[in-house]
Amino acid sequence: MLEGSVFAVVGLGFALVFRVTDVINLSQGAFCVLGALSAYTFEETLRWPVPLAIAGAVLVTVAYATALGAVTFVPALSRLSHSSMLMLTAGILTLTTGGMLVLWGGDPYSLPPLSGERPVELWGIHITTQGFWIAGTTLVIVLGFWFLFTRTILGKALQACAENPMAARLMGIDVPRMALLSFALAATIASLGGIMIAPIASLQFDSGNYFTISGFISVALGGMGSFIGAVSGGLLLGTAEQVAAGYISSLFSDAFALALLLATLLWRPRGLFTLGRSRRIDVRDDVLFYQAIVRLNGRGAVLCGVAAVAVLMALPLVVSDALLGSLVITGILFIGVLGLDVLMGYAGQVGLCQGAFMAIGGYVAGILSTTYGWPPLAGVLFAVLAALLAALVLAFATLRLRGVYLALGTLAFGLVIDSFDAGMMNVTGGPSGLVGIPPFRIGAFAFDSDRSMYYLVAGLIVVLVLALLGGMRSGFGRALMAIRTDQMAAGALGINVVRYKLAAFAISAVLAALAGSLYAFYFRFLSPEMVGTPRSFEMVTMLIVGGEGTLVGSLLGVALLTLLPTMVQSLALYKTFAEGLLLVLAFLCLPEGMFGGIARLVSRAAVRRRGNRLMAEAGAGREVQ
Repeated sequence: MLEGSVFAVVGLGFALVFRVTDVINLSQGAFCVLGALSAYTFEETLRWPVPLAIAGAVLVTVAYATALGAVTFVPALSRLSHSSMLMLTAGILTLTTGGMLVLWGGDPYSLPPLSGERPVELWGIHITTQGFWIAGTTLVIVLGFWFLFTRTILGKALQACAENPMAARLMGIDVPRMALLSFALAATIASLGGIMIAPIASLQFDSGNYFTISGFISVALGGMGSFIGAVSGGLLLGTAEQVAAGYISSLFSDAFALALLLATLLWRPRGLFTLGRSRRIDVRDDVLFYQAIVRLNGRGAVLCGVAAVAVLMALPLVVSDALLGSLVITGILFIGVLGLDVLMGYAGQVGLCQGAFMAIGGYVAGILSTTYGWPPLAGVLFAVLAALLAALVLAFATLRLRGVYLALGTLAFGLVIDSFDAGMMNVTGGPSGLVGIPPFRIGAFAFDSDRSMYYLVAGLIVVLVLALLGGMRSGFGRALMAIRTDQMAAGALGINVVRYKLAAFAISAVLAALAGSLYAFYFRFLSPEMVGTPRSFEMVTMLIVGGEGTLVGSLLGVALLTLLPTMVQSLALYKTFAEGLLLVLAFLCLPEGMFGGIARLVSRAAVRRRGNRLMAEAGAGREVQ
């Protein structure tokens, strides 16, 4: 119940920001941890009095959130789609998590209880005194929200921004300032929740992921934008996890709670306590301008393709053995990101479970090879089929979901797979991982070296890229891009939206499972950390940084985030921070990705050369006359 109160507080922050901006703020959980770690520094390191330490921690968190929101969140509201804003806040979460890793390290921290450690007995039940502080803080925050929105002019202005931003702007309300205020208020209550929970739960730099996911689930259960729903959803989630841990197993408590979420999404997609308003959030206003640039024809396409293949084949001859292993990992992850590009870049469907399909592929192929003695190739084929069936089931189940609700559904599916990977000790090895996986082989030939594995992966990449480029240039690809822009308009034009979405999910899952299988056979080991939900977010980052909707562009993002920490070992501590920073900068400064930026420069140079040539021809014509 105590955790449920904290989930409710985090969910209130989600509901507040969504109510004002229609954006899901995935950075909310990071502010919980930032507040707690700041309070630890003030109280335990600097020896400040407890009230002063709490006030200082809240001020630090609010100042950081306000500054970050002013330079990232608010400017992006008018430029990015809802799905892109969702991933921008995921970048802010990763950025903040990485910053806390640099400042506080990876050790867990906890605060001393505010009222001592001796529990209070009520009706035979022992309750920690910190629980009263948590419940009291939650009650004060709820009452404060009620007073703000029902009794103050500021609350009415915030509510006006939520109901109709354009009308609010015409009435003289500063909508961007209200959006920033909601972001800062959400950070305030999150920091208080983190400080209150820290005495009974050790927190470390990445605990924000847990609070973000739990708060996201809470507000989705209760209803996006509903304060009553956020509190009810948080308490329901906390109770469900405690019941599952007590009567089933603590290993599957998360899976039980997530199954509850999936059931709610399927039965009542907008939550148990929905607002009266409903806005369309599946329309994409952004246009991939560089699509025409990458469509080389004739000799240009052949020359570029031959040059790319020649570079791929020559790389093992010029790089060190250590770097060659990193190139193999880069290629394997690129195969998985290729599938994600089809789903997100072309079909416009937000998928946060690519790591889950990698896990299905890797574990199924690995278990069949180690436990049952299947040939690796047969294990890979069966693993791909298993992922395909899982993707079709997920796609059918989530057909009614769009925008952030689809993102939540895929995230929940990924977290369920994470729970089973870690909980099925006798099958997957649990947290220790699956060991003893043999190297991949076809017949008598074993790909047991970095060089042989590299050429296998490179050959697969060439085949897959050529096949997908052809498919995306056909009517199939044009239909996916129409669905990406507006599903309703695409259906009105006669496009079978359901069939094409199923196809996009299937392609994405198949390529992820193939990548997961290769991952397992290359390392000869597989653990939940290698193919969990953080891997899904990392692959989304790779896609966005490289350039979505380009197929080949995402290779730049994969290579950057995989090879840079390997080449510069001293930067390993900053890897998480750099991933978040790159994702945020990509959305703000280079929304078309690295590939799109290169394409823009090439396009401008071509236009400049064409203009110079026309001017020269015009000058020559005047001289002749």
